[in-house]
Amino acid sequence: MATATLARHSLAHFMDLESIKYSIAAQPVSRRQSLHLFYHRCYYHKPCSVVVSMNGCQGNPRDRVPVGSIETRTFPAVTSPALATDTLNLAISEMKASPPLFTSGILRLQVPIQQQIEAIDWLHSQHQIHPRCFFSGRRQSKDFTEVTNGNGYQKSNNLVSVAAVGSAVLFRDVHPFCYNDWKSIKRFLSANCPLIRAYGAIRFDARANISSEWEPFGSFYFVIPQVELDELDGCSMLATTIAWDNAFSWTWEQAVDAVEATMTQISSNVVKLSKEVTRSFILSNSHVPCKMYWDLAVERALQIINRSSSPLTKVVLARSSKFVIANDIDPIAWLACLQVEGENAYQFCLQPPNAPAFIGNTPEQLFHRNCLGISSDAMAGTRARGGSMALDLQIQLDLLSSPKDHLEFTTVRDDIRKKLEAVCDRIVVEPTKAIRKLHRVQHLYARLAGELRNEDDEFKILSSLHPTPAVCGFPTEEARLLIAETEVFDRGMYAGPVGWFGGGESEFAVGIRSALVEKGLGALIYAGTGIVKGSNPSLEWDELESKTSQFTKLLKLEGPSRQKIENSGIIN
Repeated sequence: MATATLARHSLAHFMDLESIKYSIAAQPVSRRQSLHLFYHRCYYHKPCSVVVSMNGCQGNPRDRVPVGSIETRTFPAVTSPALATDTLNLAISEMKASPPLFTSGILRLQVPIQQQIEAIDWLHSQHQIHPRCFFSGRRQSKDFTEVTNGNGYQKSNNLVSVAAVGSAVLFRDVHPFCYNDWKSIKRFLSANCPLIRAYGAIRFDARANISSEWEPFGSFYFVIPQVELDELDGCSMLATTIAWDNAFSWTWEQAVDAVEATMTQISSNVVKLSKEVTRSFILSNSHVPCKMYWDLAVERALQIINRSSSPLTKVVLARSSKFVIANDIDPIAWLACLQVEGENAYQFCLQPPNAPAFIGNTPEQLFHRNCLGISSDAMAGTRARGGSMALDLQIQLDLLSSPKDHLEFTTVRDDIRKKLEAVCDRIVVEPTKAIRKLHRVQHLYARLAGELRNEDDEFKILSSLHPTPAVCGFPTEEARLLIAETEVFDRGMYAGPVGWFGGGESEFAVGIRSALVEKGLGALIYAGTGIVKGSNPSLEWDELESKTSQFTKLLKLEGPSRQKIENSGIIN
């Protein structure tokens, strides 16, 4: 039977798939070897002037006009990744003989798999293909609670994680992300095809010079993946996306050939990835700034904050820690270990070709939009977890009663509320102040929700919420300038928005608890801490150590961490 008759032409909605027990909600990043639909933008002054290059050819597309066709086709479910790959290869082959009528479009082909394949295992099996990406939404575990008046809050989501290689469409530039860039991404997306998404990240400060280690990411980096594996509770989905636009001199035939080339490299032999990294000898370890210069930087920030004439009430100073080790760090293996400790956090990996991998395990949501509904996290104040239940409770009470941490927290919460009120009719804050307990640390936390007046306000929310006082300070511009004067390293995507755009839904986390990992060069591990009136330089340094411990303990593999990793569940 011809593949075309097998295919179920649907405008693939998550609930449609859920009704046949093959639900999906993707989130990865990547970009393929044969570059196609490569976006290159040049900005002079407002409005943005856009120049686009696709596969070496330049054009001037109608950036605000949707492509001619946006479609998802779902095929019958199969029992294994190998059968799913065969189904997609057959479908792609048959499509070459029947090109679409549209001169531009994007088409997603997806095959449900009747077993749960871990996305991170699938990604690790595609080790020869770059670019690649991984994205996992927050999941709760026994180590996770939100405490307020003794109550806990629970959330469930069928999505587990998404992994991808290659890119159907790539958006990248060295100039700041602007409204026209957002519209250029959105022209490939539709609420009727919610699983076609653009995954990526934006720099913390687009006005700062880009250092060599961050050059492949540009000022922003987004991709609509070419091949992806969506892991769901109880099942999986293998999908490939074809995008074409004659205005870019990138035709349907070229796009199909490019997808075929990538599919020949896809491995269906998915091997279970060990949730343990190999012990390694640390050749060198250095911090920028070192402890002495950190103390000086914090003292200088406090002097500015304490001036009666200064509007600055908080600044977030960060540290970059470089680890050079005897053998190469596998970023996907590190991410697998982070999953064990951070099921309640977002995990992500972005890796362009011939570039380091940006990986992270962040608990903080920047915003989540579903149609007009929007929510955001306010998170500030940090304490380590206690070794016993009694000690943990004592630390929790100390955090709740700390004037210094209350000031830092309310600064973040109130600023987010003010920015949401500018584009929402009504804001609900619930809880108004709670404790979020993670595996190693605990924070003060609030959740804010509202309803946008217009879906185009999504760009306003992204550009106004970032950077929040939790990663920059308050007021924003004064804090940003002090950071630029004080820090001598490039934050890059650290503390910037990391997530995805969809047609009717988008979600971004804050790229903290993150690292840049490069083969042969080790890792750059980033962490920051909020400086407010009453801050102590040594205690803030200790907080940095606590925040980076999820990475550094992968190098040291201390007893408790090793025990937890070894006792993690194995799914064959």
